[in-house]
Amino acid sequence: MDRLEDPVITHPGMYVPTPKVLFMMADYGHDPTETAVPYTAFKEAKYDIKFATENGKPPRCDKKMLEGFTQKLLGAKKEVISQYKKMIISEEVRHPLAWSDPDFSLDPFDLVIFPGGHDKGVRQIIDSPIVHKLVVDYFPKTKKPSKKVVGAVCHGVMVLSESKDAAGRSVIRDCDTTALPAKFEQAAYWGTRAVLGDYYKTYGHGSENVEDSVKKVLADPAQFKAELNPGPFYVEDKQYNYISARYPVDAELFAEEIIKTIESFHKIA
Repeated sequence: MDRLEDPVITHPGMYVPTPKVLFMMADYGHDPTETAVPYTAFKEAKYDIKFATENGKPPRCDKKMLEGFTQKLLGAKKEVISQYKKMIISEEVRHPLAWSDPDFSLDPFDLVIFPGGHDKGVRQIIDSPIVHKLVVDYFPKTKKPSKKVVGAVCHGVMVLSESKDAAGRSVIRDCDTTALPAKFEQAAYWGTRAVLGDYYKTYGHGSENVEDSVKKVLADPAQFKAELNPGPFYVEDKQYNYISARYPVDAELFAEEIIKTIESFHKIA
C-alpha cells in the first residue's frame, strides 16, 4: 500500500500529503455517528480511507441507533443517517480489508480510528488478541514527533486499554485519555433498562463501566478526563499523537482536531 502521490492542499499555508486512514471495526454494532461523521470529514479532506473487519466482511453499524423509536430517543440525527447511508455504499465499506489476515499490518496507515458503540457485537474487536497484537505494535509508533495518529471514541478506547504488552501494560498506560464517562453510561443504562434491557452495558448487567475499565490500566487514574459537560469535548495526549472522545456528540470536533493534527505535521514556515 504505497502512499498516494497527489498531495492535498487544504488551505493556503498548509500542505498535507494524502494521509492513509483506516477504520478498525467489528462486523456489526458500532455507533453510526462515531463512524460516519469522522468518515465524512476525512472524505471531504480528500484522505485515502480504508476499513478493516476481522474477515473482510462489510461492517454495519448499530440498527438501534438508525431506526425505530430507539433512533428517535437516543440515536443518530437525520443528517448523520444520511451520511451513514452514503458511507455504507462506498467502495471503502463494500471492500474492506481483513485484520485477521496473517499479512495485515497497521503500518501503512497514517491514521487509525477506533469508533465506539454499545451493541455487544463490538466485543469482537475489543476482545480480539489479533487486534491487541496489531495495536501493541502500532501505537508506540505514534510517539511524538511521529506523524502517525490514533483516534478512539467511547468503547473504541477499550480496544486500546485492552491492548497490552508482554508485561501486561496497556498501550495507553502513560496517556491522557477520555472515553464514555461512567455517569453517562449509567444514566443511559438505567434510563432505558425497562425497555432495552442491558443494551447499554456491552458486557452485560453488572459489568464494569467503560470509564473504570480504562482507568484501571492507566499509570494514574487522573489521566482519565471525565468531562461531564454535554457539549463537544476531546482529549489530546501530550506524548503521543493520540486523540480520544467520549460519545457521539464529540464526533465532529474529534474529527476536526485529528485533521488539524495531521495538517500541523506539514506546515509551511
